[in-house]
Amino acid sequence: MDQQFWDDMYGESEQRFSGLPNDALVTEVTGMAPGQALDLGSGEGADAYWLAERGWQVTAVDISKVAIERASAGHPEISWRQADITVTPLPARSFDLVSAHYFPIAHEPDHATVRGLLESVAPGGTLLFVAHDPTEFPEPDEHSHEQERHGPQFDPYAYYLPADVVGLLDDQWTVQVDERRDRNRPAAGHQVKDLVLRLRRAN
Repeated sequence: MDQQFWDDMYGESEQRFSGLPNDALVTEVTGMAPGQALDLGSGEGADAYWLAERGWQVTAVDISKVAIERASAGHPEISWRQADITVTPLPARSFDLVSAHYFPIAHEPDHATVRGLLESVAPGGTLLFVAHDPTEFPEPDEHSHEQERHGPQFDPYAYYLPADVVGLLDDQWTVQVDERRDRNRPAAGHQVKDLVLRLRRAN
């Protein structure tokens, strides 16, 4: 799932997603005092817009040039960055909120990308990490939409899930939310559950 994959996906239509912020973001962040926020895998910008409207200073990062160009139009109040965080590390201890929704990070022997994600959270800050429940994925089928998207070897367990992130935490982190939750808007027509993880870093 490199830049070309995501550019092709966004390029297939003028609008890929609903334009609404993700459910877990609204649920978990409403009421938080705004500060510096990182929207990772910002896509067409719905989450970044929602955060900015509530007073957050938002940095929105996506690997897709097509997505960044589409989302950034008319929104100069947000800092838009096209980047691959497996190549370009995130700034350390910089964000009061780091939001990563359905952001695929392939397993690494040294867990460098996830460790960098954790390190980007400022003292006292929050990491919100949301993934599709992999048990909700359909069984592989050579004619399925998922097969067309991800190829015959696609395995949701090859990417970090909330439980994997929890396994990398040290004692400076508090798990505030770790649950399986219904989605109001199923993804790809079949996924109806999310895994929601909210962490707080000690001051």
